Amino acid sequence: MKTLKIKTPNIKAFSVLLVSTFIFTSCNKYLDEYPDMRTDINTVEKVAQLVGSAYPGRDYLAMAETYSDNAVDKGPSVGHNNEPFVSLYNWKDISDDGNNTPTIYWNSCYEGINNANQALKAIQENDFGDKVLPYKGEALIARAYAHFMLVTFFAKAYEIGKDNSSPGIPYVLEPETVVLAKYERGTVASVYAQIEKDLEEGIALLNGGVWQVPKYHFTPAAAHLFASRFFLFKGDWDKVIEHANLAVPNGNYLTSLRPWNSTFRNYTSEDFRTELTKADKNYNVLLANTYSTYQRNDVGGTTRYGFGTTVFQNIYNGNTAAGAAFYNKGLRWSDGNYTTYVFKEYFYYTNVAAGIGFPYIMQPLFIADEGLINRAEAYIQKGNYSEALKDLNQFASVRITNFNSTNHAVTVDKSKAFFDVTDDKEALIKTVLQFKQVGWMCEGMRWFDILRHRIPVVHNQLAVDGSETFMTLGPDDNRRMFQIPQDATIAGIELNPR
Repeated sequence: MKTLKIKTPNIKAFSVLLVSTFIFTSCNKYLDEYPDMRTDINTVEKVAQLVGSAYPGRDYLAMAETYSDNAVDKGPSVGHNNEPFVSLYNWKDISDDGNNTPTIYWNSCYEGINNANQALKAIQENDFGDKVLPYKGEALIARAYAHFMLVTFFAKAYEIGKDNSSPGIPYVLEPETVVLAKYERGTVASVYAQIEKDLEEGIALLNGGVWQVPKYHFTPAAAHLFASRFFLFKGDWDKVIEHANLAVPNGNYLTSLRPWNSTFRNYTSEDFRTELTKADKNYNVLLANTYSTYQRNDVGGTTRYGFGTTVFQNIYNGNTAAGAAFYNKGLRWSDGNYTTYVFKEYFYYTNVAAGIGFPYIMQPLFIADEGLINRAEAYIQKGNYSEALKDLNQFASVRITNFNSTNHAVTVDKSKAFFDVTDDKEALIKTVLQFKQVGWMCEGMRWFDILRHRIPVVHNQLAVDGSETFMTLGPDDNRRMFQIPQDATIAGIELNPR
């Protein structure tokens, strides 16, 4: 076990003891430690409880945001040079396995996968009847989701129409039962094929499932949103549209979108971050209870590299292709330090007197808004611009203060003029990407689009004398793959090239 000291500007330093619990992932590394020994899973109720732990208990937010063009160097006098943000911003490999690192996310995903596999094995070995089928479906989809996130972060990005024969990540189909088992990475293509198999088989089993708090599980709505994202990466546009339509009643998203320019405008900043991630909101489709220091470190304004003035002025507070800025909540901690205030950190005390416990955030893994914008992009890729514009305008209608369809309607011509391009499709794709970047700042979504669309990332570096240099992470740079944890080499897994 490990004890960490976590510093925060608003809360005293806590000793955080990492223990294995139902909610939080353990500090044991997966793929190089003894297997997790569990009691006999001999009832449907125990299966359901086990499947509830088949989700990553850590978040990828620091990885995705700091690697992307949502992060800037705020300057030597702003924030702290704290790790892993310094290394993430400079696209350097990180050997540490602490908070916000690629290693801790890798371990967390494989722990969730192992729990899913334990549940699936119990289902196979027992005659539970049809009552267990929704939980089998959930386990399959949770397994597919964790592998999808791993292959997205730790392997080369899937390229539509290519052979995708580069190394993937181990797709684990059985619970680990031996010490130091050996694994192979397969290929990106083979990983995608298995994800699709698990996803489609799982979705077919979900109907009739009953969950105490559905928003913490892969319900049919959450599964269809995940499918819309997966097939967007894969380039299967018809399936993107199909699953996006199934994620909300009758494919109508209007009442399921985040109410930015209505309800949110009336919230105080504190109300906003409290309400945004609640399970009773239509827009939250899948939430994860993740052990995390992301809010206090990155969007909490304590790190030098992150959400700074340049991003705020150029993206967060700027114009859009709709002809107006999107309404957003946000605060300035100090000069150059901003926060979207999207996440509220909670603290679960295991010992109040000693100040020991767990910082965590409720992270939305899927929100309804994503289904709408995924569908819009799929329509564009198919050349159905009229349907795409309907979705883009619906998205804009809840983001622009005093939205007026005459002044703020997205059109092909407006998008072409805004981005100074001549191609209709290119203009609308840029509109989608802009809406997502501005709409989900600090939520980890931008990195996915950077990978899918092979977008170069430029980071600035500010010196003490005020001079500024720039560095670029190109579309074929191997550093776009996060490095496989060194410990995984014990299991025979080769590292990514550098």
